[in-house]
Amino acid sequence: MKPFLLSTLAIAMLAVPAAASAPAPIEGRWSNPKDSVIVKVGRCGATFCGRVAWASAKAKAKAGNPLVGRQLMSDFRPDGRGGYKGRVFLPRHNVYAPATIRALGPDTLSVKGCALRGIMCKEQRWSRVG
Repeated sequence: MKPFLLSTLAIAMLAVPAAASAPAPIEGRWSNPKDSVIVKVGRCGATFCGRVAWASAKAKAKAGNPLVGRQLMSDFRPDGRGGYKGRVFLPRHNVYAPATIRALGPDTLSVKGCALRGIMCKEQRWSRVG
């Protein structure tokens, strides 16, 4: 009986580090720092993507084209370091830029996009919306 108990305990202990290193979930509804846009992030086949679920009147006017329903995040895949790499659409500039997403906790998401071949980067902290 003791060998069984010890082997079960050893297996359980090995499983803990693997679970701790897995990327935090990014699926859900997220609001930008100005609370002017809510993006719903979910699976798109083998990757993650995010579409605008809601936008303030000011955000819609700044975008210059239909914003609600627009896919802002695409092709996000685990980067092997606890985050995700993909592309974000920048409505004001009408361009796609490489980006990274990293969950900083269950309710905070770091979104960092770089334009002009990495010369101009911007990071935002997004909050989970209930």
